[in-house]
Amino acid sequence: MAFPRMLARLTLMVIAGATLPNPVGATTLIHLGVDRLSAENELVAKARILEIHSYWNADHTFILTDVRARASQWLKGAHAGDVTFTLMGGTVGDVTTLIIGGPDLIPGSEYVLFLSRFDLPGAPHRLTVRDQSQGVFEVRNERVFSQALGEPLLPDANGVAAAPGGEAGLTVGELTQQIREHSDR
Repeated sequence: MAFPRMLARLTLMVIAGATLPNPVGATTLIHLGVDRLSAENELVAKARILEIHSYWNADHTFILTDVRARASQWLKGAHAGDVTFTLMGGTVGDVTTLIIGGPDLIPGSEYVLFLSRFDLPGAPHRLTVRDQSQGVFEVRNERVFSQALGEPLLPDANGVAAAPGGEAGLTVGELTQQIREHSDR
């Protein structure tokens, strides 16, 4: 009985690794600066996480997590009311699907979120954080810190490998200005 469960978990981990959106190399992400994050995502919001709910997809082959957030500020695009987006991975019962390099969101906490529509396993065209941890900045005392700080980023075409803002982060104003400059291009 334990072997089939272990095999199912291993299968889910392999599927998760195979379905991660580009740019990914094993568990390493290629650096994305605020310029690319802004230009390549349709919505950017400073938002507080209200609720998180994990569930099996329709085929019962992958765990997904819906996140409901309330935006205090739209930095690119706009959305009426609360926004709900879907992440790969989560926990249902005693089964967990962990996405290495994925976002880590906590209800009640505030983030700057870079969101786009993307096909997830068994859930086509979902609003999601397609850039994994690089698409989430934690807001603390009016400063923002990329969740990619703890990830081993490969250098981009310009040789940059550090997460935007580095260990010191950016002010919300600095990030907002960069997003707006690059969203207009």
